[in-house]
Amino acid sequence: MAAPFELTDDNVVVIIGTGAGGGVLANELAQKGVSVVALEAGGRYLPEDYVNDEWESFGQLAWTDTRTTSGDWRVARDFSNLPAWIVKAVGGTTTHWAGASLRFQPHEWKAFTTYGEVEGANLLDWPIDADEMDPFYARAEDKLGVTRTNGIPGLPGCNNYKVFEAGAKELGYKEVHTGRMAINSQERDGRMACQQTGFCFQGCKWGAKWSAAYTDIPAGEATGNLEVREKAHVARILHDDSGKVTGVEYFDANGDLQMQRARVVCVAGNSFESPRLLLNSASSMFPDGLANSSGMVGKNYMRHLTGSVYATFEQPVRMWRGTTMAGIVQDEARHDPSRGFVGGYELETLSLGLPFMAAFLDPGAWGREFTTALDSYENMAGMWIVGEDMPQESNRVTLSDVEDQFGLKVANVHYSDHPNDIAMRDHAYKQGAAIYDAVGATRTLPTPPYPSTHNLGTNRMSERPEDGVVNRNGRAHDVPNLYISDGSQFTTGAAENPTLTIVALAIRQAEHIASEMNQGAL
Repeated sequence: MAAPFELTDDNVVVIIGTGAGGGVLANELAQKGVSVVALEAGGRYLPEDYVNDEWESFGQLAWTDTRTTSGDWRVARDFSNLPAWIVKAVGGTTTHWAGASLRFQPHEWKAFTTYGEVEGANLLDWPIDADEMDPFYARAEDKLGVTRTNGIPGLPGCNNYKVFEAGAKELGYKEVHTGRMAINSQERDGRMACQQTGFCFQGCKWGAKWSAAYTDIPAGEATGNLEVREKAHVARILHDDSGKVTGVEYFDANGDLQMQRARVVCVAGNSFESPRLLLNSASSMFPDGLANSSGMVGKNYMRHLTGSVYATFEQPVRMWRGTTMAGIVQDEARHDPSRGFVGGYELETLSLGLPFMAAFLDPGAWGREFTTALDSYENMAGMWIVGEDMPQESNRVTLSDVEDQFGLKVANVHYSDHPNDIAMRDHAYKQGAAIYDAVGATRTLPTPPYPSTHNLGTNRMSERPEDGVVNRNGRAHDVPNLYISDGSQFTTGAAENPTLTIVALAIRQAEHIASEMNQGAL
């Protein structure tokens, strides 16, 4: 292992965050011989540390630092301090994700061109397209060992999937299978195959699910070119008189303020913490926040249109057995305005443990309707709706008046549904219930959206500097050596789970940064 890098070493790339974007970028750069210091606000937990208990695991992994919320979304009312369930640990939210690894469809890169003007939405085409992303998707699928790609077989179908599949086929759906998952269906890369024990959100005890925590991060460290500093809470990014970033101030594990110098800074702290950091890095040169001459930092927050449908049956299903996300129906993930909305959605099986089921089914509810649903838990099947929500300038991350333990202003997350989102969710509830009714459900329970991990936008990619924060390579329009490397660079959200795209963009960005450094342009 290389000795730790000096705080004064101004030749290092500093990456803030170690999830699907930051963790992959750190490894990809380290493999190319680039010196990398990765700053991670959380601690390090590996499969032997994961706890198969929802509440305890949540306490171990989740980002529970204060945040504030506003807007008409239910999360602001029921989970005001937790607008999203993201992880504060080495490996980021790749510890907690379900593993679904889907490519964007070609038309989704060009939402404005495809959907046209949508009133109240701030649609924009990505400055990249499907053809350009194809080789990077291929590399991402290989890295993650995605099932149903590269000759890797699909995972087996558990009971929750079998109920879902039977109902979907009864309705005439064709694109129905156990998914493209970054979960080993056979031994691969020295990690065992999935043991189908369920409760994947608590961290995979077997290491069968891909997570940057035990794949990319240790691989990068093994090169001697990557140093990960855990429990390093970044405060602000510094710059010189020319407007180039020069380093990063952070609070270390003891709460002492440190400053790491940098040649390049890459921000990969998720769609709340990344804009919050840029806004907290305001200066006389950047009075509205670093890289924010467009005023777009924090704007156009997307979280995917979500919701769930659960159903009870005469016989036990035991949906918690097998992978959390065990299968998918893709037929509705198309653009077909005759349904009353633009864009599309996926239906994916989902199981929650009893404590979270009780929390999310209908927060604050009590009485017979609620208790009889919990009584039927063993006989319950469940699915999740994930669809493309509309970017709106008014949905945004700003700085709250509340400060964190370090005296830094926390993120306020404001979100209200767009009419297109509501129309899509209503359609999806109807289809989800119909799937279960087709196979004899005794009761269907549509549940409103709960805090989810798909947080996108807020530092979006744009062709023109005035429309977004970064260019086609994730480089800030305003700052030549500052990059955004996470889901906050998404121009639009598409219908698919975002992790595969975040990984593919990180692989692509690593090529770009290494090439620019080699040419002396960075």
